[in-house]
Amino acid sequence: GMTKRRPEVIIEGSEDGHVWHEYELPYKPGDVMERPRLCQPHQPRLDWQMWFAALNPQRYGHVVVKTMQRLLEGSDPVLDLFEHNPFPDHPPKYVRALRYDYHFSDRAERAQTGAWWTRTLIGTYVPPFALPEPGEPQIPVDASQRESARRSPEALQSL
Repeated sequence: GMTKRRPEVIIEGSEDGHVWHEYELPYKPGDVMERPRLCQPHQPRLDWQMWFAALNPQRYGHVVVKTMQRLLEGSDPVLDLFEHNPFPDHPPKYVRALRYDYHFSDRAERAQTGAWWTRTLIGTYVPPFALPEPGEPQIPVDASQRESARRSPEALQSL
């Protein structure tokens, strides 16, 4: 059924690890000022998987990590899935993912601020990381994400 609240994972990139810019997907909550979009009968795959990842990190967290890795690599096919690229000249040095709780603004909030959504930071979903330098070990992921990737290798190939 329809939920009034929804957890969302938001990926951000940074040049310096201090100033962060959001990567927004076109069909899921991000910018609180953006009106929700209808996308029937189209089901945008990455938007959908990112929502599942917010609901079930153990099962779908690897999708977020792999997407973040592709953003660091500047992968055009992955960047094309996003509303806009906050780093048009070159990929960011760092990426991180944060988890928010979104809910629709009530009538008074919307009248006062114009915001469609209200969001509260739940916490860090994936801590900041960078691509490894040549010869360094691969990007660390926690045990639950490694286990999830082992159970579903085709999910990693899909990005």
